[in-house]
Amino acid sequence: MATLPDDEIADALTALPGWSAAGGAITKQFELADFPAAVAFVVRIGFAAEAADHHPDLDVRYRRVTVTLSTHSAGGVTAKDLDLAATVEGLAPGASR
Repeated sequence: MATLPDDEIADALTALPGWSAAGGAITKQFELADFPAAVAFVVRIGFAAEAADHHPDLDVRYRRVTVTLSTHSAGGVTAKDLDLAATVEGLAPGASR
């Protein structure tokens, strides 16, 4: 899978509020109600990522979860990363499902 050019990534991120691109990855920090909510969110992401066979870097700091996506085998951001970012948005508390 080929990496996407910066302008295409920037265009795609307009549909993903709060996500940013830097260093060959896209990232967003989510703030949850409390630590249990943060852990539950990470578990939901884990199941979705496994189903997509695409695994993000997840950092949990009390009630904050930072999600970083990059297709390591391609060396940067690919369509898989944008697809998983959209999925993560749908899993966030308060997202309409």
